[in-house]
Amino acid sequence: MSTSRNNRTIINVLAKKFALQRPRMEPPQKQKLVVVASNNIPKIKATRDGFTQMLSDSYDFQGISVDSSVPDQPFSDEETLRGATNRAQNAQAARSEADFWVGIEGGVETHNGSICSFAWIVIIGKDGKVGKARTSAYFLPEKTCQLLKEGVELGHADDMVFGQTDSKNKQGSVGLLTGGVVDRAAYYTQAVILALIPFRNASLDF
Repeated sequence: MSTSRNNRTIINVLAKKFALQRPRMEPPQKQKLVVVASNNIPKIKATRDGFTQMLSDSYDFQGISVDSSVPDQPFSDEETLRGATNRAQNAQAARSEADFWVGIEGGVETHNGSICSFAWIVIIGKDGKVGKARTSAYFLPEKTCQLLKEGVELGHADDMVFGQTDSKNKQGSVGLLTGGVVDRAAYYTQAVILALIPFRNASLDF
């Protein structure tokens, strides 16, 4: 009896010891929701790539179609920035449960008779913080410029000039002009990263 009781005691002690040593299972990390104010594939990919490079949390990225409240082809820096801001704000109104809302608006502007293309990115956080950044710019060929002056949106103009279909959902104008060296998603990604600077540096005022 004594031996049996001692064995049970030893077993209980060992069981408790191994229970204490067993690694504690952490609950799965809740993903933060990022709503992109567009269903455009390159814009969603650029947002995903920018967030995963810049911030350490786990995210769920979802696109939503919203109105930019500017012309389909913004024709100035101010109009393009306003379109990106409107997109982010309209996405926030439509999906208030999200943690971030991202507006990406492509635009063009005239320089000495030539037209260049660029985009603005606006990111709104649930705490009210806002990040903004503009992409680099590149000049467009004369055929494309002429179509833009006639009121054709850049994506459609690219399809007409390069014989493509729905190129804005693929490599975009920048991808067509660089031969795929820089596609539309990669072009936006750096600006998404720059727009996330205020969120990565939360202790600083911007």
